[in-house]
Parts: sequence; structure tokens; C-alpha cells
Amino acid sequence: MSSPNPTAAEVLDRVFLEVRCKLLDSAAALDRIARAEAVELARRDRRMQQIHEAIAILNSPGVDRAERIQMLFSDAYVPNWTKASNGAPGVTLGGKAFQETR
Repeated sequence: MSSPNPTAAEVLDRVFLEVRCKLLDSAAALDRIARAEAVELARRDRRMQQIHEAIAILNSPGVDRAERIQMLFSDAYVPNWTKASNGAPGVTLGGKAFQETR
């Protein structure tokens, strides 16, 4: 049974393989983008810029990296977001995570 306050080594033992897998998956996705046609267009895409910003956040010190990356991909809160402009219920997907620059 693990203690209520595990050591950093215990946490690393528990998460290492999962983190390794996610890093390999991310690297493979970036490699696929780099090998694809029209890579220059993708490099200028805002989403690609966000990915590079997220990687920089991962490489920075601190204990709030997950929060900083979440905020990087999040929109500001919009009151009444569940209502369409006419007052009827409705949700529109959009915002930072869905926009692209072309």
C-alpha cells in the first residue's frame, strides 16, 4: 500500500511507462506532420504553435505545468455559453482548440 504522501521516486515508478508511451506517441505525431506534404503551411498553423508552446511549458520547472497547458488550449469563460444568441439552448464548438490558421 502506498503512503498518503508518496515520494517522487514512488510516483516516477508508477507513471514512468505511461509517460514514456505518451511522449513516444506525441513524437510520432510530430514526425508524421513533418513528413507530410505542405509542412510549411502546418508550421504556420496556430495549433502547431500551441503545440510548441505546450512543449516549452513541459520543459519548464514548476508544479503547475498541467494547468498552464490546459489554459493554453482553453478559451476564456463566456457567461451563458449554453445559450444561442436567440436565447435558445445551444453549444457551438470552436475556440482555441479548434481554430486553425490558413
